[in-house]
Amino acid sequence: MDWTAFGLSFRLGFYTILILLPVGILLGRLLAFSRFRGKGFAEASLALPLVLPPTVIGYYILVGLGGASPIGQALQSAFGRGLVFTFEGLLVASVIINLPFAVQPMQRAFEAIAPDVREAASVSGLSPLAVLTRIDLPLAWPDIVTGLVLAFAHTLGEFGVVLMVGGSIPGETKTVAISIYDRVQAFDHASAGMMSLTLLALSMAALGLTYALSARVGRHHA
Repeated sequence: MDWTAFGLSFRLGFYTILILLPVGILLGRLLAFSRFRGKGFAEASLALPLVLPPTVIGYYILVGLGGASPIGQALQSAFGRGLVFTFEGLLVASVIINLPFAVQPMQRAFEAIAPDVREAASVSGLSPLAVLTRIDLPLAWPDIVTGLVLAFAHTLGEFGVVLMVGGSIPGETKTVAISIYDRVQAFDHASAGMMSLTLLALSMAALGLTYALSARVGRHHA
């Protein structure tokens, strides 16, 4: 078992959902309650990681953040290092590829809130921040948790983007998915099998949690 890779994957998953929590709530509410030109295009762009091969997304992130890109050159000048093949670059890629897993459940949850409830809160004098904290978040929290759990589980198993943007640097970018691939290449099937079984168990636990939350919401709205 490559515990270093497991620890790195958990750290990557934790920071990914930590960033996606406010980002998902912001984008989910915007898409749920706002009507603006280009909304369909924005929703399609957010959903792209669901249909594009991860290696394609990883390639574009690699090109966009690499040393030859304006962003890469600016980071190199400011900090003396770029994002490619670093944990920070891997985190940026992880947030991008997990956007639909976090945002879509949150958007659906906000859309399910009855408009008259929010209108009554506004008429009663509640500020937009109070509507968020006292109406929206309490009603939407099961799907918010569901989105974060899905994003965390997807981060643990992600392979293509990690390989393209992070490579396989032990302790820096070598996640458990990359470690499993390396063990298979080295014909160490015992270790690869154990790590795969652990990932399978974690994925099943994550899906069980999301289904339990969905059932709780269903009973609540029945």
